[in-house]
Amino acid sequence: MTTTIYVFSGTGNSLWAARSLAAKLPCARVESVVRASCGSPRVDSDSVGIVFPVHMWGLPPRVVELASRLEVPAGAYLFAVAVNAGQVARTLVQLRELLEERSLKLAAGESLVMPSSYIPWGGPGPKRKQEARFEQAREKLDALSARVARHEPGQIEVGPLWQRLAFTAAYKATYPHLGRMDRRFWTDERCNRCGACARVCPAANVVLDSGKPHWQGRCEQCFACLQWCPRQAVQYGKKTPRYPR
Repeated sequence: MTTTIYVFSGTGNSLWAARSLAAKLPCARVESVVRASCGSPRVDSDSVGIVFPVHMWGLPPRVVELASRLEVPAGAYLFAVAVNAGQVARTLVQLRELLEERSLKLAAGESLVMPSSYIPWGGPGPKRKQEARFEQAREKLDALSARVARHEPGQIEVGPLWQRLAFTAAYKATYPHLGRMDRRFWTDERCNRCGACARVCPAANVVLDSGKPHWQGRCEQCFACLQWCPRQAVQYGKKTPRYPR
């Protein structure tokens, strides 16, 4: 039995989850959603997973693209992990519906609550809370890996009703403008023009002009540029300079 796990990750939470799952499954490999979008995302594995962060209360554009083009063998077991900070809303239902449009069935959809990487709203929180969330995530991934190994159907997890109503409406209103939300990024005096922000951007949205980063309006709101800046020089709006990363 073989497993392919597609992962989209900006700050590292989803990559950690995907690698943790792969380590628990025989003959499992992790593939990049970004690289898959450059070609034909076709696999011949018995199990296929998609691990991704919830962005603006829904699917990131790269995951939407993958779901609209993914080709898997008939009868393959499809599962998904939506990494979030407690706001999964109906993200996994959204993915299930996209796959159903192509006659593919999502057998299990797990919400994995992790420390927040969205710095404008305060970031990951106290260390004790982060450690508790990682421990709960490990337990949930253990259970999911056993379910995947058995090809056992699971629930498609959703948030409470108020999230499914309010956050879904917010996602639909925000999604068309997502790329242009990068206008709030800026760099402070600590920027040494190392170019790390451009190298880690999964959307190739950051270009350097004389070493200075400029955002190009194709943002995924993953915050990789901000989180991976070695000098914490990348900022977003007015609040991020005072929040931990």
